[in-house]
Amino acid sequence: MTTPQTIPTEIGWIGVGKMGNPMATRLIEAGHKLTICDPVAENRASLVARGAQVSASAGDVAARCNLIFVTIPNDAVLASLIDDGEDRSGFVGQVGAGTVLVEMSTVSPQLSERVARTLARRGVGYLRCPISGSTTLARAGKLTALASGDLSAWETAAPLLDLLAVRKFYLGQGEEARYMKLVLNTLVGATSSILGEALVLGERGGLTPGQMMEVITESAVASPLIAYKHEMIAQMDFAPAFSVSQMIKDFTLITEAGRDKQVPMFVANMILQQYTAASNAGYSEQDFFSLFDWMRVSGGLADPA
Repeated sequence: MTTPQTIPTEIGWIGVGKMGNPMATRLIEAGHKLTICDPVAENRASLVARGAQVSASAGDVAARCNLIFVTIPNDAVLASLIDDGEDRSGFVGQVGAGTVLVEMSTVSPQLSERVARTLARRGVGYLRCPISGSTTLARAGKLTALASGDLSAWETAAPLLDLLAVRKFYLGQGEEARYMKLVLNTLVGATSSILGEALVLGERGGLTPGQMMEVITESAVASPLIAYKHEMIAQMDFAPAFSVSQMIKDFTLITEAGRDKQVPMFVANMILQQYTAASNAGYSEQDFFSLFDWMRVSGGLADPA
């Protein structure tokens, strides 16, 4: 059982894009004052309108704030944040001992280990806290938070995570949360692949996607994810909630983590190739469940868009 701690008064948020923006919005609406940093003006605008302060750089956020959330797109951005040579103007050079960093992105465990070593030298509490859920769930505060790392950092961040997530799991003191996120994303990405293949079989047999989804969502294989994608597939409208290109990034992390741990990932590697082929066929920025449409076209059931 954790002991509640006082919430730090200076809260920073680095990266307020697709997922970071709705989460940061919830903290502001709960009465917290935020200092934000993001290179894209459109990402910052709605938060500034709600009263957020803007810092010109991540280093400025580190200098001003003692609890910092990070939501960035990939390993390269996180590495650039941490690998600043501890220059006085950079993030690592400015972050003070006792600061808590809550890193909520989907990044590789290997990079996360390096981040942990760098922050430990600065006396920073590092919480790996990737989140699971859509932008809609983020805005509603109904995400799932997967956390590991410094226990005192977990205790400090927990009251704020309660505003963002309906389920929180503290999984250990190392990279356990990173691996748990990759486990979940493996299953999510694989669902699109096997469902698409099954639907093509059914369509060849005379069924429509809408008919099949109606039955599947009432069957033993129903899941919240499949239910969430019901209308998308029935309407064949693949406006992106999470794109094919983003899934390629995640499955690259998954397969690389498998190689690092000497785990054969036969199916995951095949699915990565499916997403890559779909991307090359023009589906890159469509929802990852558009894998079904790519399979239909590849199987001669539809003409290319």
